[in-house]
Amino acid sequence: MSLHTTADAGGDAEVLTDREAARRRVQARRDFGGHLVAYVVINTFLVLVWAVTGAGYFWPVWVIAGWGIGLVLHAWDVFLRRAVTPVIDPRTAAAGRRWWRPRRG
Repeated sequence: MSLHTTADAGGDAEVLTDREAARRRVQARRDFGGHLVAYVVINTFLVLVWAVTGAGYFWPVWVIAGWGIGLVLHAWDVFLRRAVTPVIDPRTAAAGRRWWRPRRG
C-alpha cells in the first residue's frame, strides 16, 4: 500500500491511502458528470427561451461562454491536473526530507 499526500488551500497536508485517493478521483469524475449535465440542460433551456421569444440578439451566449469557462477549468482539475509538489519518499518521510534534498550532515 502506498500513501499519497494532498494539501488544501491552507497548506495543511493530508495523507491518503491508495483506496481513499482512488475514491476521491472517482467522486470528482462523478461530480464533473453532474456539472456537465446541468450545463447542457440549463443552456438548452435558455436557447429554447431565446428561440421562443423572438430569436433576436443571442443573449444565451454570455451564459454559455461564462459557464463554459468554469466547466473547462473543472474538467482540467478532474482529468489533467497533476500535483505540483514532488512525491514524498516513504523511506525518508518520517525524517521530513524529500527525495531530492541531499542529507545534510
